[in-house]
Amino acid sequence: MLGIKYKKLDKIADMTYIVASFYKYIGIDSPLKLRNEQFELCKLLDLKGRILIGGEGINGSVYGTKTSVEKYKEALKSNNLFLDMEFKEQIAEKQAFRKLHVRVRKEIVHSGLKVDLKNTANFLSPRELKELLDKNEELILVDVRNDYESRIGKFKGAVTLNIKNFRDFPKAVKEIENLKDKKIVTYCTGGIRCEKASAFLKKNGFKNVYQIKGGILNYGKEFPDTYWLGSCFVFDDRLSIPINKNNTELLAECEWCGNPCNEYTNCHNLECDRLFISCEECRYKHNASCSESCSKAPKRRKENHSRLQYALS
Repeated sequence: MLGIKYKKLDKIADMTYIVASFYKYIGIDSPLKLRNEQFELCKLLDLKGRILIGGEGINGSVYGTKTSVEKYKEALKSNNLFLDMEFKEQIAEKQAFRKLHVRVRKEIVHSGLKVDLKNTANFLSPRELKELLDKNEELILVDVRNDYESRIGKFKGAVTLNIKNFRDFPKAVKEIENLKDKKIVTYCTGGIRCEKASAFLKKNGFKNVYQIKGGILNYGKEFPDTYWLGSCFVFDDRLSIPINKNNTELLAECEWCGNPCNEYTNCHNLECDRLFISCEECRYKHNASCSESCSKAPKRRKENHSRLQYALS
């Protein structure tokens, strides 16, 4: 199993829980074989999460104790394909995943974009981006995430696109046709969508395109309380995480009471499951539901479980 064997971890003294996300575009000859190895490794280390594997690479998030996550990282990097794998980690204040899913997919992030991944944009490190912003460099930050993500958090002055999922990106590019001659810096949560989005922009006439290395998560880890506003949407049961330490500005409003709020909830009516913004008080008052009818629905989830943990759109 990737050259490393571990005994089942029954008791772990370190009870700090970590979410580690990662991806790499690289040719994988046998996705199913790697899928089976990854599944067994995660089960052995008692990790939960979501990992997608395809011929174009790997994309995942794993959740468990710090000890288990470190052993997972060690094992993954023992595979020569992933020696240089970079991980973006956060301490998990809430449970991030309740189950483990390791799946083979044609794309490791669903886009439908037909691009040459050798033609992605050059990277800007978080430090390089901050220096440009500090100098008031003329550039346009373009958020390539879904509109519900940018609703609760974004870079100051960023252009946000009207897209429901990443496969809508080609149509949304029409919104920024007038920026083809500008310096464009794309960003997303961890960088995986920017790889394809930036290549698509270059293919379609955008002349000066960059992408943030490691996305929002890397930038926020290095430079909180600078140019980021609000929270960051994540595709697991937490739904959002803080990026800043002091500047905790709330960009959205609770759909029930209208008070400032950045917290998402999946409606507990199983036949609805709509993602909506709700403050904690209203969430309790309305039975974690998006409407009065949903609050009285007979088929309801017992826990705050989100289908979004399986989505990468």
